[in-house]
Amino acid sequence: MNPFEKIFNYRVTSRMEDTGVFLSTSHERSWLKLMLGHPSAAAAFSGVTLEKLQTLLAQEAPLNLAGDLIHKGSTQEVQVYHPLVRVLRRSIQNHQGIQVSMGLNNGQPGPEQSGLPYRLEYSMVKREWYLLWYSWTRRDFMSIRLQKIAAVCEIPASPELVRTTQAEIQRILESRRQCAVIEILPGYNKELSRILYAFSCFEKEVRYDEEKDSYSISLTYLGNEGEYVLSKMRFLGKRVKIVEGSWLKKRMRESALKALALYQASPDQTQSSQE
Repeated sequence: MNPFEKIFNYRVTSRMEDTGVFLSTSHERSWLKLMLGHPSAAAAFSGVTLEKLQTLLAQEAPLNLAGDLIHKGSTQEVQVYHPLVRVLRRSIQNHQGIQVSMGLNNGQPGPEQSGLPYRLEYSMVKREWYLLWYSWTRRDFMSIRLQKIAAVCEIPASPELVRTTQAEIQRILESRRQCAVIEILPGYNKELSRILYAFSCFEKEVRYDEEKDSYSISLTYLGNEGEYVLSKMRFLGKRVKIVEGSWLKKRMRESALKALALYQASPDQTQSSQE
């Protein structure tokens, strides 16, 4: 491709982006048509959106995976998409209040609570959706599993109430915010990308010390996420070291002593054996 063609293509692409036009390949359209045939598509899209997509893709052939993909020994399929995700996502975007009814253990709906939804989170480990919200009934910032919600509906909320509730949520999150500094030992600098991937879900800042030839990661996390940070530290093992963060240091020391006790060895004995 000569430079003139590149400039022309760039101008065309820029104009299409400005007008909101999205280009898709035939392979992408075939893949989307295949996905729309999945039973969860009806819950993921509204009826109007689903019908519009099906109409636009009517002339496309669905992606044929027969013969190219063999699925063996699979576990029971877990529904990744929850029907309430679309409802709650719209409430969060529109800054609307919600009225939630929790399901009781006997299968009956519990008392209703009202509040403001803040964020939807998905746990890759538990394969479950969680709703973070502020309950006006309990006056607390809470996290609940979508599986526990029996019913939810939008309720009107004044802009002043939404503004004060959002300010209260930020105040609570700031009070729960914890910081730690993790140092990567110089011998493992080549594994920087892998180590950063382990902390990819947290806010962080990476610094490089030329004198020590080492990287340090300033990590910010919420108080209830401390044990998850510790699990990542144990996973990375001798590659990393906690430089700042008294609670993390204390918990790592406690878990190391418990592990040594299982093998009936004290820290002094371990150190002398290494010498």
